[in-house]
Amino acid sequence: MAGKHRLFSADSHLEISPSRWTDRIPEKFRDRAPRLVKLANGGDGVIIEGRPLYVVGLAIAGKPYERHELSGVRYEGAEGAGTPEQRLKEQDQDGVDGEILYTSASNLTFWRGIKNDAAYLAVVHAYNSFLAEEYCAANRDRLVALGAIPTHSVEAAVKEMEYCAKAGLKGMMLNTFPSGKSYPSLEDDRFYAAALDLKMPLSVHVSMQLPDGPLFKYDKDPGEVAFGGDPIRVLTRFGGNSGLNAVQLVLSGVFDRMTGLKIYWAETQVGWLPYFCDQLDDVYKRSKHWMERYFDLKPLKIQPSEYFRDHFCWGFIYDRIGMRLRYDIGVDKIMWGNDFPHSAGDWPNSRRVIDDLFAGVPEDEQRKMLADNAVKFFHLH
Repeated sequence: MAGKHRLFSADSHLEISPSRWTDRIPEKFRDRAPRLVKLANGGDGVIIEGRPLYVVGLAIAGKPYERHELSGVRYEGAEGAGTPEQRLKEQDQDGVDGEILYTSASNLTFWRGIKNDAAYLAVVHAYNSFLAEEYCAANRDRLVALGAIPTHSVEAAVKEMEYCAKAGLKGMMLNTFPSGKSYPSLEDDRFYAAALDLKMPLSVHVSMQLPDGPLFKYDKDPGEVAFGGDPIRVLTRFGGNSGLNAVQLVLSGVFDRMTGLKIYWAETQVGWLPYFCDQLDDVYKRSKHWMERYFDLKPLKIQPSEYFRDHFCWGFIYDRIGMRLRYDIGVDKIMWGNDFPHSAGDWPNSRRVIDDLFAGVPEDEQRKMLADNAVKFFHLH
């Protein structure tokens, strides 16, 4: 299948009105479902218990920059918000053969406002069943949606992933650590082991939306130490939240326990990675001794950058620096996405932008970054 794809977006989005799928929620929980409301400016919003109003915005593909709006956007008639048949036509307009489809990370955090765990689980399951049984069923080769995991418990996350795998979804979106905690924990291993057994790829969109709390559960309380001495903060001060979450995973030791585990970080851009990994190795070399003494942090078996090389793939939309540094990142680790229908993409002109960005890049490398790497990672053969 890889050879059939000349352009496969590894980062696209579903902006779907809740009215399209909330009828799948059992009636006893339906009053707690996300609900569409009309705002005074004519735009759409979504309300749910325990959360502020969610304002629909930035789903504005194809509009000139001066018409990008943060409010006043409606689902009805919007690009990327219609039927699967409409979506396939929009792919054709952009010259795209298929898309990996993410729900909005803010939606996943938004739903967790539901206090009743059974109702919350019902909402997540209803959305996943809509994707698997209705939306993607229109063309499973081109509409490749990732399932959402509940953050109620690892057991619930595993159960939902098992349903998604059986129903035909091609991967799961990690919005937080599987336990729902702000830091990685050993209980997450059950989820990762199940993902490997089920051959379900895992992806983070940009970064995790972590709850308030510590970034790591250290085995030792260091007592009174210098300000800014937290190992996670020290190691990641040269990178953003994507790098921070990745280092959380590396320090947890999960990749030593599960050597086959890999994670794709979508829409991070990639030009920052060589610098970040170089600094990460240097800071770890200088700091690992006091980290082990004060925090009982287990020493890594290889350099931090080697875990990045062996276990992570990364996504970009438009990144000139990343293309120049692609050999430092690894051509096999990079995936392009059009971000449709969000404002960072160039729909329906992705091909024109790609031709400019990839000028001078060998054709075999283009094929990998524009399609084959995504096809391979998500088992779309």
